Amino acid sequence: MKKADLLKETVKHIDITSFDGSPIIDAMRDMSFSSRDTASAADILNRMLGDKDCTIMLTLAGSTSAGGCMQVYSDMVRLNMVDAIVATGAAIVDMDFFEALGFKHYKGSAWLDDRMLRNNYIDRIYDTYIDEEELQVCDDTIRQIAETLEPRPYSSREFIWEMGKYLSKHAKKQGSLIQTAYENNVPIFCPAFSDSSAGFGLVKHQWNHPDKHMSIDSVKDFLELTQIKMKAGISGLFMIGGGVPKNFAQDTVVCAEVLGVEVPMHKYAIQITVADVRDGACSSSTLKEAASWGKVDTVYEQMVYAEATTVVPLIVNYAYHKGFWKDRRKFEWAKIYNK
Repeated sequence: MKKADLLKETVKHIDITSFDGSPIIDAMRDMSFSSRDTASAADILNRMLGDKDCTIMLTLAGSTSAGGCMQVYSDMVRLNMVDAIVATGAAIVDMDFFEALGFKHYKGSAWLDDRMLRNNYIDRIYDTYIDEEELQVCDDTIRQIAETLEPRPYSSREFIWEMGKYLSKHAKKQGSLIQTAYENNVPIFCPAFSDSSAGFGLVKHQWNHPDKHMSIDSVKDFLELTQIKMKAGISGLFMIGGGVPKNFAQDTVVCAEVLGVEVPMHKYAIQITVADVRDGACSSSTLKEAASWGKVDTVYEQMVYAEATTVVPLIVNYAYHKGFWKDRRKFEWAKIYNK
């Protein structure tokens, strides 16, 4: 098969403002299993949005952005449902920044010969395809941004801020998560930033400038996100998947304590995951388990064991139609760093 035959149908990102799925969530509330859990999660998200003092952190792991939820997360920022984001580098760079540059993700198959895909320079995310040649343009754009900056250590938040600034002038697709967060003063953190397409661009930058280059300081990330928690007090987590983003956001409570500042545990928490907890992995640990570490309170917490693209649009759509976001205070936490 030729490359053009494989990259024909693009993934279309769902628009949660274009329909009203509220009756589905309301019906799920009287069902069982993951349906009732999903309705409970929707109710907790609305509690967060209705709590005038609550800072909401969105954490993203996995490939739901490439899978069709990219606009959901951007809309959450645009509609003031999110005050800070912690994500994998792939979600921010390989998916969101990649599409902002004008590239696409394509509908594919999980069952074709992967050697054939490699010969066509096509990367696969389960049943989604990416053109590797376009991804390398994304890598090099990261390098170009790095080479405009003063050589010093940066938090990933600082660098992603520069990416947002770049997109405000050069984006071929408007409304990306990075650009929307930049325009609304919502900080984005990627504590494992180099584990993504960005890593290749930054490696090339340092290779070209071995004695004078910028770098990413993940410890600075941790301090900056903890500063938000210390200033916010009351907080809630809306977590897609697990991994580093989930633990990083939860650990701000413990980090504040280490710094001698007493802060409350995260008051609200939702995690949507398909992970099994029985192997003891922190990515899949329950929110009740997190309470034993002093990270998450257990009054308003909900685990939803579901593949995220099937339930996230419904949960956020329900919040959109309930409208608590309309009266929320706009925290604009990015401003605490840009003084």
